[in-house]
Amino acid sequence: MHKRMTITLDEAVYDGLYRLIGKRRISQFIESLVRPHVVDTVLDEGYRAMAADRARETEAQEWCNALGEDMTDETR
Repeated sequence: MHKRMTITLDEAVYDGLYRLIGKRRISQFIESLVRPHVVDTVLDEGYRAMAADRARETEAQEWCNALGEDMTDETR
């Protein structure tokens, strides 16, 4: 679902957007710039990619297990 929003831009910025991006594509251009800063999907995609890397996950699991074993030897 899309929401309508009114923003105010300097005239030179608007003219540049209109000239370079085109009248009908300014909203899409601005959304593509803003989205990574306000929607957490980038992190989710990164975590999914890391979890799919079996070699990396195996190494991380071994590291966690070794850390736990080191802590059991620690005196309190």
